[in-house]
Amino acid sequence: MDTTVRLDFSRRLGRVRAMHAVGQPPFPHMSPDYLHYLTEAHIPYSRLHDVGGMFGGNMYVDIPNVFRDFSANEYDPASYDFGFTDELLKALDKNGVKPIYRLGVTIENFFEIRAYRIFPPADYGKWARICEHIIRHYNEGWAGGFHFGIEYWEIWNEPEDGPGSGMWRGTDLEFFRLYEVASKHLKETFGDAVKVGGYASCGLDGAFQNPAAFGLPEIAPRGKTYRYYFAQYAEKFFRYISERDCPLDFFSWHCYINTDDNPAWHCRNVEDAALLSRVADHLLQKYGYGGAEQHLNEWNNAWQLEHRGTAYAAAAAAAMMITMQNTRTELLCYYDARIGESCFGGMFNPLNYKPLPVYYAFKAFGELYALGTQVFAGSDNKNVYALAAANEDGERALLLANTGEDTAVTLLGGAFDRFYPVDETHDLTSAEPIANGRFLLKKNQTALLTDRPRP
Repeated sequence: MDTTVRLDFSRRLGRVRAMHAVGQPPFPHMSPDYLHYLTEAHIPYSRLHDVGGMFGGNMYVDIPNVFRDFSANEYDPASYDFGFTDELLKALDKNGVKPIYRLGVTIENFFEIRAYRIFPPADYGKWARICEHIIRHYNEGWAGGFHFGIEYWEIWNEPEDGPGSGMWRGTDLEFFRLYEVASKHLKETFGDAVKVGGYASCGLDGAFQNPAAFGLPEIAPRGKTYRYYFAQYAEKFFRYISERDCPLDFFSWHCYINTDDNPAWHCRNVEDAALLSRVADHLLQKYGYGGAEQHLNEWNNAWQLEHRGTAYAAAAAAAMMITMQNTRTELLCYYDARIGESCFGGMFNPLNYKPLPVYYAFKAFGELYALGTQVFAGSDNKNVYALAAANEDGERALLLANTGEDTAVTLLGGAFDRFYPVDETHDLTSAEPIANGRFLLKKNQTALLTDRPRP
């Protein structure tokens, strides 16, 4: 079918938000040589979770890596081991990428053999004070530190499974109590100089089992019943922190989209992800946190290995970023930008460290982010996603993602004379002509249309 994309550059819809932030940064073997890829794609944030592999590589970010002996004096700089995390954060700062620092631990996927670091701290107050001194080191220069001005500090990650989890071996209430103690201490200490939040929910999709209860009355119930527990956990968390007046500057959640009809996965497409943003907003509004940000800070919608390096993976990623730009979500962090062995590391080839098509989809979105202001763009083809942006100097750009078959695109309301495709053989460096506002957008192709000079 043919596709019409309508543009109206006079209709300004707000700022282009950071839908193209990432998880683990590309920092293999302590090498900063690959972080320039983030800079060149205008990627503003990298969430620091699972950095360095299992147990945080025993070096990075995790509380047990930075504060190795929990019996030590948390006020003594000698109790802290900042060495490797310093190198990572210095490299990010040099490349203009802001960290989102996860205060907690890396997932332990083999916890059923033995769990090491995923138990509740022996002293919640002390754990909070350790977090305080990590923040002081990176934002206030404490212990030979820095003044990075790191804004986002996230308390823990995916604690929902309780005793059956590779992230938290305590009870629900024990995690809620940890969040209460830590969030109150950090906000009382630093005030508005930092944003504190959590808890990196891994199961808002459980809301599809009973959508009316989570702000989606028009959706028919679906999905496996056991997933509903995760949505109930989110409700219990919000009820607890609301009753105790806990601070929450941002609520973080995760969404991995299934592409193989596995019934264990409820989130089937980018439209479902947008519905989960409504679930998050429903909870925030219901419990008095309507002013808080929501972060989808782990997502991947083409994580199966057969999609690595494909045009499909790039178009799917672009479709996700375009769709979520039109929700209440403040930022997205793709999981992830690591260079290494992982089915989730879809940005770089783990063998030659070269960028894959997904990276160029992010780079294309980054050009719209750099322009700054979203303007109206609408497509009449459900498989063609469109997002347009402009700046105060009149420079314009349009991002298209085609997750369907080949289609002839007609542009109305805005003229471009060329487009830059992304697929297995195109990386935004070669221009294709546009004649009379019409061009062919191929199956699973992403395209950047711009009147800005490009290298």
